[in-house]
Amino acid sequence: MLRLGMNLGVATCLGFAAATAQAEGLPEALVKAYQSNPQLNAERARQRATDENVPQALAGYRPQIIASLSGGLQAVRNLLPDNTVQGATLKPWTIGVTVTQILFNGFRTANSVRVAELQVQAGREALRNVGQGVLLDAVTAYTNVLANQSLVEAQRANVAFLRETLAITQRRLKAGDVTPTDTSQAEARLSRGLSDLNAAEVSLAVSQATYTQVIGNPPAQLRAAETVDRYLPRSREEAIELALKGNPAVTAAGFDVDVASTTIRVAEGSLLPTITLQGSASHSVDSDSTLSTFRTDQASILGQMTAPIYDGGTAASQTRQAKEVEAQSRLVLDQVRNQARTAAVGAWVANEGAKIAVAASDSEVRAATVALEGVRKEAQGGQRTTVDVLNSQQDLISAKARLIGAQRDRVIASYTLLSAIGKLDVKTLGLNTPDYLPEVHYHQVRDAWEGLRTPSGQ
Repeated sequence: MLRLGMNLGVATCLGFAAATAQAEGLPEALVKAYQSNPQLNAERARQRATDENVPQALAGYRPQIIASLSGGLQAVRNLLPDNTVQGATLKPWTIGVTVTQILFNGFRTANSVRVAELQVQAGREALRNVGQGVLLDAVTAYTNVLANQSLVEAQRANVAFLRETLAITQRRLKAGDVTPTDTSQAEARLSRGLSDLNAAEVSLAVSQATYTQVIGNPPAQLRAAETVDRYLPRSREEAIELALKGNPAVTAAGFDVDVASTTIRVAEGSLLPTITLQGSASHSVDSDSTLSTFRTDQASILGQMTAPIYDGGTAASQTRQAKEVEAQSRLVLDQVRNQARTAAVGAWVANEGAKIAVAASDSEVRAATVALEGVRKEAQGGQRTTVDVLNSQQDLISAKARLIGAQRDRVIASYTLLSAIGKLDVKTLGLNTPDYLPEVHYHQVRDAWEGLRTPSGQ
């Protein structure tokens, strides 16, 4: 009697791990990635460096103060009319201070400040884009581990089933119920099952390493992952509209256009006059006994205006260059908008297709399970061969592998669509972690007049 002890069940990436208090869920994994991912933290440091462009530009409004001190030894040898020689060693020294204030420089300071502020805004959108990418990578890594864990369990159950089938076939061969061909077929399927199990274990090891890289720690027991359908648009048109408005790549490209436009005015400002006010004071001492004055104190306030007449064409070239960069940035904006539209459509279609794939794969698994049971009973009655049972089992394990992949893709597709519309963030997901606010550092350094230490104490 052919008894096939098949206890596989439907092993899916969404239900493989038991939901216990000790298990780690997807929200907890996303929190770890958001807090500790090196790529994201590096981007945050880049943005903090970009913030410093603003106080550097604002320095153009502030006075420049320079102190000077000079002193030393001076040997003097004078030849007098009576051919006598007079020599002395002098010790002159001078101390002074100069204050320079720019009153007008062709609006270059104001426009440079505007450029720096726009660069900060563009950088924030770039940071938001990287944050979305890291969270999506974390979702992918998490669901890949779940899927591969489920696939390994399915393949292990498949190998156990094939071992039992081979043992039963060998007993039936001894009893004369089957031929050696049946035994060879069972052995071949077992070898294929072992190979498939090895491939699944390799994929699991790779996905665990990727999980560690993205999340920051090796995966332990993982809970079921859920989709984010409640945050998604209800139609393709709504997805496109949200993507064009909220995708950080689009908004960053828009700020880049503003940066390029303002840079033109900075370049044009070098063609205008510059007016400065300079005050200075100095105190000097000279030890030459032949002079009637041993000490000199000076103070002055001077206004100066300079107007460029011809600089060899540098300013004109820089202005033309800035205009070409602006034209380029507008074309890049159009390109990014098209890419965002395509990404939104692709994510919408993929998400809808994943729903259908999950339903179809689930139906396939149920049908393949019923078919296997029927073939098993028919084989017990002598109406089916061993290869029929093996083929039916292979159909079932293939269907379950497709279901595992479909459910994994279903979760990833929902998060991908959320990313495409620019809402894959801590606030939308309600993650249990403080949101990183780049504007906090910006306000800490914007009006800083001095200080070498960063707000973090470095």
